Amino acid sequence: MPEAVAANELLRVRELHAWYGESHVLHGMDFAVGEGEVVTLLGRNGAGKTTTLKAIMGIVGQRTGSVRYRGTELVGLASNRIARQGIAYCPEERGIFASLDVEENLMLPPTIRPGGMSVDEIYAIFPNLKERRRSQGTKLSGGEQQMLAIGRILRTGANLLLLDEPTEGLAPVIVQQIGRLIETLKAKGFTILLVEQNFRFASTIADRHYIVEHGQVIDMIRNAELAQNLDKLHEYLGV
Repeated sequence: MPEAVAANELLRVRELHAWYGESHVLHGMDFAVGEGEVVTLLGRNGAGKTTTLKAIMGIVGQRTGSVRYRGTELVGLASNRIARQGIAYCPEERGIFASLDVEENLMLPPTIRPGGMSVDEIYAIFPNLKERRRSQGTKLSGGEQQMLAIGRILRTGANLLLLDEPTEGLAPVIVQQIGRLIETLKAKGFTILLVEQNFRFASTIADRHYIVEHGQVIDMIRNAELAQNLDKLHEYLGV
């Protein structure tokens, strides 16, 4: 069910199917994200949310359908070429390299487009990382590792950030910090597509929510209309 967004549409996904081997996971995902928006994919475990992010990036076994970013078709492009369009993916497992310190982890991804943040700008957003810049990446707390994983993709010059469960397993005070970070990034002009289990957290930062079930978008709820749709949302999410 594609949902029209403003004329500044940045990402449009239509009839997106994806497979891991014989397993057919996405069954026609259909949604759009406007430039400067924070949009969440909400749904139960196994609904296909993470696979959607991976399919956008071209890192699933097979995909069909259409993913257009700034009007360019991404289906058929290799993942490195997709990244160079200006899209960055922060996986749930964070991918911090134990053999590298914090600053070395930050410097690892290549700059794909001009306009990425400098290390000093990233440290201004994440003062914890500056203090720990010579620490081994995996010696950081869970919250600091999440900050490092997000900080790392801000150097690349990407404008569209795909964040997979950034609050998973984090203490409430750190969840609040991640929320403030996303608000800061939005204010700086980033567009964010967020996979999130915690819809209470999502409701504090997102413009719109797509509900995903069995590899399809079954509904869209604007954040301003969340209060009157709570019963429906609870039913969708089983909470």
